[in-house]
Amino acid sequence: MKEWWPALDTHTQVHQYKKGETIFTEGTPVTGIYFMLSGVAKVHKLWDQEKELILRFAHNQDILGHRGLSSSTNQYPITATALTPVTLIYITLDFFEATFKTNHIFAYQFMMFMADELMLSEIRMRNLAHMTVRARLANALLALENKFGTNEKGFISFIASRQDIAAYVGTAYETVYKNMNEFIELGYIKTNAKAIALTDKEALKNAVC
Repeated sequence: MKEWWPALDTHTQVHQYKKGETIFTEGTPVTGIYFMLSGVAKVHKLWDQEKELILRFAHNQDILGHRGLSSSTNQYPITATALTPVTLIYITLDFFEATFKTNHIFAYQFMMFMADELMLSEIRMRNLAHMTVRARLANALLALENKFGTNEKGFISFIASRQDIAAYVGTAYETVYKNMNEFIELGYIKTNAKAIALTDKEALKNAVC
């Protein structure tokens, strides 16, 4: 609501993080919600004897910290780390809850956002459980291009490290390296140093099936 904008200006803070800095950590108390203005962050957690699993990459206009909203716990269930310099809008939990209770249109839109997030999380967990590593890698590359777009040379605009791609796929670095080389040989993708371009998206989509 426009009437709420002055209060929003008063209660929001701009936070900036350098590449590699932690925005919040799994298990720490929830203090607020973060809305991304610029940069890229990874949302991740530890699993299977302290291996890292990246749940998603966050970019412009994405929300961080909302997974900690719960009546049963007051802790973040995941960690968020800046992969590039990141600028965020931070809103304290108290003011966020007041906004939620006051602005019913916002409450409805946020509820729909959470429903979409739940659906995507369920699909992601199903894929991790049932897809082969090859299929998960193909799906991850398609998702990265869809998320970040491409530059003028056709390469995915955000360059994710092979280690982060492995953590996103849910496998070892060596397995990602082997499958990436196979995709290159088949003409599905091409690389320039760490940059990746999808040269045969239909083949990658077929690899997901």
